[in-house]
Amino acid sequence: QVQLVESGGGLVQAGGSLRLSCATSGITFGLYTMGWFRRAPGKEREFVAAIIWNGGTTYYTDSVKGRFTISRDNIKNMAYLQMNSLRPEDTAVYYCAAGRNSVTASDSEYFYWGQGTQVTVSS
Repeated sequence: QVQLVESGGGLVQAGGSLRLSCATSGITFGLYTMGWFRRAPGKEREFVAAIIWNGGTTYYTDSVKGRFTISRDNIKNMAYLQMNSLRPEDTAVYYCAAGRNSVTASDSEYFYWGQGTQVTVSS
């Protein structure tokens, strides 16, 4: 059974930092591109960042470039999203996802999804 479980969300003041983690099981983690998406209240789910299977390529949406860093540990089967300089507009439920193609912002390319973790940034 495939499981992706996010953790690390919470309430933080603007300008603060959080590190999200995604623990995976049931997949050969090292074969998968990992992505982070988010859904803000009243909005569509949007792409945040992705990292290819070996960590050699990353891809970010423009609004988080320079503030967020995606990484992975293929020994621990974990993906991470380090979020710095957080803004109120980063408030959302954050989801990790696993796909078999190269880094992409298209959510249809990701096969497996976690349940999400809430990130709330206060002004």
